[in-house]
Amino acid sequence: MPFELWQGLLIPFAGTTLGAACVFFMRNNLSELVQRALTGFAAGVMVAASIWSLLLPAMEQASDMGQWSFFPAVAGFWLGILFLLGLDRLIPHLHRGSSEAEGVKSSLGKTTMLTLAVALHNIPEGMAVGAVYAGCAYAQLNLRHPAPRVRAMLETLDTPIVVTDRAHLAQLEGIEPPARILLIEELEETPPDAPALAAVRAQMIDADPLYVNFTSGSTGTPKGVVVCHRNVCEFIPCFAETFAITEKDVLANQALFDFDVSVKDIYSGLFTGARVEIVPTAYFTNPTKLMDFLCDRGVTLMVWAVSALCFLTTMNALAYKTPTTLRAILFSGEVMPIKHLHKLQKYLPGVQYVNLYGPTEITCNCTYYILPDRVFAPEEVLPIGHAFPNEKVFLLDENDRLVTEPGQAGELCVSGTALALGYYADPARTAQAFTQNPLNTRWYERIYRTGDLARCDAAGEFYYIGRKDFQIKHMGHRVELGEIEAAAMRCDAVTRACCIFDAEKQRLHLFYTGSCEKTALLAALKTTLPPFMQPNTARQLDELPMNKNGKID
Repeated sequence: MPFELWQGLLIPFAGTTLGAACVFFMRNNLSELVQRALTGFAAGVMVAASIWSLLLPAMEQASDMGQWSFFPAVAGFWLGILFLLGLDRLIPHLHRGSSEAEGVKSSLGKTTMLTLAVALHNIPEGMAVGAVYAGCAYAQLNLRHPAPRVRAMLETLDTPIVVTDRAHLAQLEGIEPPARILLIEELEETPPDAPALAAVRAQMIDADPLYVNFTSGSTGTPKGVVVCHRNVCEFIPCFAETFAITEKDVLANQALFDFDVSVKDIYSGLFTGARVEIVPTAYFTNPTKLMDFLCDRGVTLMVWAVSALCFLTTMNALAYKTPTTLRAILFSGEVMPIKHLHKLQKYLPGVQYVNLYGPTEITCNCTYYILPDRVFAPEEVLPIGHAFPNEKVFLLDENDRLVTEPGQAGELCVSGTALALGYYADPARTAQAFTQNPLNTRWYERIYRTGDLARCDAAGEFYYIGRKDFQIKHMGHRVELGEIEAAAMRCDAVTRACCIFDAEKQRLHLFYTGSCEKTALLAALKTTLPPFMQPNTARQLDELPMNKNGKID
């Protein structure tokens, strides 16, 4: 084969290789301005090659050279340039296999708030991670909630962007949509913008908001609790170390992602490498499917709300099957009824049980109590325990003085790095709940007033009493409604109980579930409660109403 033909074949190959290397270098290392300059230069070379290829035959004839001496080389280089430009257009399509997170990163850029408005168990797991990677905070909304509540959350966030999927688009548009809706399906096809992401992440700090979780507000408007990166980075390593969570664990995620119980599952998994199995919501109406799921997935750790565990015991799910791999059950959200704890211990002996306490405002939990291996009496109250590392928990009386006497009640207050930033776009309620520590007059020490009443024993273990705003005055006495509920729950045939107070008529009303007859229940309470705490009425229900977090509403 003539040398010129070899030359014509070699140069296109060299041009192709050089072109590919240039493309990758341009995309990953050079600024946008330099990329444009190099692209312009390549286009200029291509035009010059075109002109040269047209003039070359005449020039070679005039000089008595072979017509095809250099033409294959020039034409080959032209083809190499074309391949370079074609490859640059092809590369974005190679990224389509990346997660939904990549699409979020590119589409949002420097947006300061991302709201994920989808049915949360159907959300792609990478979506929230992508939002965070793009420098955004996320607030996950559940479209199963009533439209007025979702609308109130959107109004609070005042965000220009909501992410949803096509299946929920019409529902979201019916709730006064924001300025811009991004579809998950389209984000999956969007290539990442590496320079924009690098610029955003270079400006991020640990005090930036990570997520916003909504809790009920006394005014009827949900409060958006803003938790920052530092809060989670402080709490999760302590949580994982305290309960020896490792990459060998399998966590069964029970809570929806808009409930902060799920934060312990998600971020413990990310921190330790543990596997997180998301339990389908529908299984909490089908106990056999739920137990099959827990057993088949080899679950080792359950960080669940008390109401979800009470579902297992009430429906006798544990009599059907129990996961042999389970090593620990951590519960929170409500006071664990002793009778339900007994059922758990009966079917799951040898499992470690932990009572967790803490409102959303302090990033998941601030105290814990590892239950000893013994049977608790029906009238006993489980301690909420002592503080996690690097958190200070103490009690203040009505005059903001430190409670030091064992058994004396006070408002439970918390300080430390895990305290949330406050309530989103609500400085008034933030200032009311997050205050200067009245015990410290020398420097600024921010504390969170939980509004919960508690007491501390001589060993330093805290006990939850009830809500400060649930403490009523009846017949001249201060009464904790939770104490009445606990007394009702000690009756064998009562499964759940809730007591409310009609302040206008000065009457106590008890609602309960279970097979206990109303007259028998009222008679039993007369033997355990003083007259000023005895319910005036009792009403038996098939089930008690629950709020979005699975707590009694």
